[in-house]
Amino acid sequence: MPIIGQISIVVADYDDAIAFYCEKAGFELIEDSDMGNGKRWVLIAPPRAPLNATRILLARAVNDSQKRAIGQQTGGRVGFFLMTDDFQTDHTRMVENGVRFLENPRHEPYGIGAVFEDLYGNKWDLLQPA
Repeated sequence: MPIIGQISIVVADYDDAIAFYCEKAGFELIEDSDMGNGKRWVLIAPPRAPLNATRILLARAVNDSQKRAIGQQTGGRVGFFLMTDDFQTDHTRMVENGVRFLENPRHEPYGIGAVFEDLYGNKWDLLQPA
């Protein structure tokens, strides 16, 4: 059965993106390989993600069209969902690390969540399912 192996997030700078996602948002750096000519293969994943879990490829924008997509990959909507089994701990850690949440935690029938922005303005929902 096919699974989604990776999704891409277009970024302006590899190192800035790694610093945000790994140091502030708590992701793990899975791979950072030099591909030559300034290109790198940078994969991140949530901590303790299983080996077959979807990874995020941080893809540096190289032309004007890609640069315009930075932070707007989903047209301003929440486009990414970071699942947790301990919302309070993860939310507190992220806030302490400087992650900007756009709302207070909300309780919904499907769980507890709060929307945050990455360093480029992409919207994410930190979500603990009910």
